[in-house]
Amino acid sequence: MENNLEIAPAELKQILDGGDKLQLIDVREPWEFDLSRIGGAKLVPMGSIPANLQALDSGDPVVCYCHHGVRSLDVTVWLRAQGVENVRSLAGGIDRWSLEVDSKIPRY
Repeated sequence: MENNLEIAPAELKQILDGGDKLQLIDVREPWEFDLSRIGGAKLVPMGSIPANLQALDSGDPVVCYCHHGVRSLDVTVWLRAQGVENVRSLAGGIDRWSLEVDSKIPRY
């Protein structure tokens, strides 16, 4: 997308389907992760992102997501400020992912 902070669900699906290396980070809370998740995602709740900074700064592209894309955008901006350059937020979060890419993922 034009601000380069976000990635559209269709673009993320293309990357995942292509098998490119990518860290998919779910910044929601554990109860949300239990309700619905994107396959291959790693749960790192927003509050524990600072403690996991080193793991996220591996050089691989990082895509964060949450419910509607607000928390993950905050995390993306924070990570960029910490020097993690190749990080984006899933625009619209898992809710938009469910609507546009995978309707089997429950909406809540």
